[in-house]
Amino acid sequence: MLVLLVEDDDTIAAPLAKGLSREGFDVERYTLGELALNRLSGQSAAPDVVLLDLGLPDIDGFEVCRRLRSESDVPIIVVTARSEEVDRVI
Repeated sequence: MLVLLVEDDDTIAAPLAKGLSREGFDVERYTLGELALNRLSGQSAAPDVVLLDLGLPDIDGFEVCRRLRSESDVPIIVVTARSEEVDRVI
């Protein structure tokens, strides 16, 4: 199973990727939303799931989610430190 991890914070992404790999998942990590979107629109094998941070340095994670959803039905799990109710609702 291929997991696309879109997270810019090494303190979160590194142990997450390591744990997923240890459990047998293939992990591709991207630190920028645009790079992840380019990867997803490319000719490579589609991921089975996307783990997406909302606070990316180049574009907002919500925008990544919207653009991804317009092209694909891959499952997206949001991984974020945001705790505001409005972020959960969106």
